[in-house]
Amino acid sequence: MALLESEIPDTAQHYLVCGIGDCERNCLFYCNPCHQPMCEQCKDKHQKSPETKNHEVVPYRDRKHKLPMEKCRDHPTRNIDILCDECNVPLCSKCSTMPAHKGHSFTDLETIYTEKSIACRQEVQNIQAYFMPTAKDLQSKIKLDATEIKTIMDGIRSSMRDEAKSLKTLVDEVTSDNIEQLNKMEESLRDILQNQEKTYQEYISYLEDLVKKFHDYLSSTQLQNNPIISPLSEHFKIRPIPETTKPVPPEFTAGRYTKGDVAKLMGRITILDTKAENRKIKPTETSSTQLQPTGKHWKQEREKSDVKQTLSLSSSVTKVREYTVPGVDRVFHVSLGRSGRLWVSDDDGNLVQTDLQGNHILNIQTKGYRNEGYHTVTKDGDLIYTDKHNNIINRITLDNTITEIIKTGDWTPISIHSSHINEDILVGMDTDKEAKVTRYNKTGKEIQNIQRDNKGQELFEGPLYITENINGDICTSDIYRDSVVVVNKSGQHRFSYTGQGSKFYPKGVCTDPLRHILVCDYYSHTVHLLDQDGQFLCLLLAHQVERRPSSLCVDDENNLIVGQYGTNTVTVYKYLQR
Repeated sequence: MALLESEIPDTAQHYLVCGIGDCERNCLFYCNPCHQPMCEQCKDKHQKSPETKNHEVVPYRDRKHKLPMEKCRDHPTRNIDILCDECNVPLCSKCSTMPAHKGHSFTDLETIYTEKSIACRQEVQNIQAYFMPTAKDLQSKIKLDATEIKTIMDGIRSSMRDEAKSLKTLVDEVTSDNIEQLNKMEESLRDILQNQEKTYQEYISYLEDLVKKFHDYLSSTQLQNNPIISPLSEHFKIRPIPETTKPVPPEFTAGRYTKGDVAKLMGRITILDTKAENRKIKPTETSSTQLQPTGKHWKQEREKSDVKQTLSLSSSVTKVREYTVPGVDRVFHVSLGRSGRLWVSDDDGNLVQTDLQGNHILNIQTKGYRNEGYHTVTKDGDLIYTDKHNNIINRITLDNTITEIIKTGDWTPISIHSSHINEDILVGMDTDKEAKVTRYNKTGKEIQNIQRDNKGQELFEGPLYITENINGDICTSDIYRDSVVVVNKSGQHRFSYTGQGSKFYPKGVCTDPLRHILVCDYYSHTVHLLDQDGQFLCLLLAHQVERRPSSLCVDDENNLIVGQYGTNTVTVYKYLQR
C-alpha cells in the first residue's frame, strides 16, 4: 500500500510507523498536543477517548513541529512557549502576566516555530533546486569561456610568434655569436673556479688529517714516543689557508635599440571597445537542473510540467494489464520506446521489441547480458545498446540500420541510459579492479568521467543499471555494493541508499515525473520508492509480484512497467493519480 503524497513526511529517513504502544502500522496522522505520530486506527481511538477527543489531529505533513525545550530565564520552572507580539520576545506564560507585557497580545511559539521551520525547509529546497544548480551552470559556462579565451589567446600568441620569426632569425644570428663568445669566457672562468675549489678541498683534507692525528695523540695510553709530551711547536705548526682571487665576470652592454623600437617592428594587441554582456541567469519560476526548453520542445516540456503539478501518489497500486513477451526466456531489462513500444532483453542475448499488447515487432540477437541494463532508447526513438565483448556501443535507427558510435577501450560497458534532458549518453563501465560512469554527447564524444568522490574514494563497484532523474542526478544500481548510488550531474556524490532491512539486492532502477527513484529489490520481491534526496517513502508491489522484479520503467501515461525474473511476463501498474 503506497502513501498519499500529502501524507508522506518531508523529513523521513525511514518508513514511518505509528508511535502508539507497540503498533507498527503505517503512520498517516499526527496529534499536535501530544506530538505523537499515529496510524488511522489509533487516530480513531485517540479522538474517541474522553481525555484526548478535543486534541488536534492532522495529516502527518501538516503537523506542528515540536518546540525545543528552553527554560525561562526569569521563571526557571517554566518553559518558553509564547511570543509577545509587541516586544517580539519569547516568553513563558507567567511572563505574560508581568506589568511589562500588560495589554500585549501573544502568539503560540510552537505555531511560529512550525511556520518558520517549513519556510526554512522551503528555502533549503529552493537553494538545492534552483540557486545551487544555476550557480553551478554559470560556473560551468565560465569554464567553457575560459577554454574559449585560451583558444583565442593561443591563436594570438601563434600569430605573434609567426610574425617574429623573420626578425628573430637576424636576432638569433647576432645572439648566437655573442653567446659563443660568452661561453668561451664562462669556460675559462669555470676552470679557474674549479682549480680554486680543488685547492680548498685539498686543504680541508689536510686539516681533517691533522685533527685525526691530534686525537690519536690524546687517546694514546703510551707515554713513550708520544709527541704530546714533547715540544709541540713543530706539531702545531698549521699551514696557512691558501689565498685565491675572485674572478671578474664580463659585462654586457645593451644595444642601442629600445623595447619601443622593437615594438614598432611588431604587431599590436588591440583591446576591443565593447561592453561586456551580463551572463543570463535562469528565472526562478522555470529553474531546475534541466536544460531550459526552447523552440519546438517548449510545448512538450510545458505539458510535462502541468502533468507533474497534477500528479500524486495513489493510495493503492492497481494492475492495469499483463502480457507475455514472445522471443525471450526471462525478462532482465526493459527500455521504453516511442508510442509505448517496449524493448525487452533476456540472459540468452535476445532483444525483442513489442507493442502495448505484447505483440512481437522486431528481434535482435546480441551476445547475452545477464542482470545488466545494457540498452536504452533515445528521445528520437533510436535504440542504443552495449557490446561488452568488443567494448563498443551501437545505435539502431528507426530504419533498423546498426551503427557503431562509441569505443570504450579497456573499459567494459555494462549499463547505459540516454538522457531525455540533453540527449547525453550515460554509460556504466568496469574493469577487473575499477568502475566508473562516463558521459558522452549524442554523437559519441566523451565529455565527463565520474569515478571517485571528493575524498578520492571509489564511488562504484558494479553500476549494472543506470538512469537519470529530471533534476540531473545520475542514479546507479550497484549490486556489488548492495546500494543505489546517486551523484549529481557534476559527478559529486549525493547519497547511497542501502535498503530498509538486513539484505537489499538492487536491480533495475528508474525515475518518474515526481522525481521519485524506483528500484527493484531482488531479495524482498518489491520495488522501493524513494524521493529525490534518497529518503525512503514506501514499498510498492509488496504483495503483488509472484516472481522477483528485475527491471522497470515509467511510461508516458505514468504507469509502472515491471519485468519479472524467471518469466517472460511484463506487468503494468498504476501507482500515480491525478
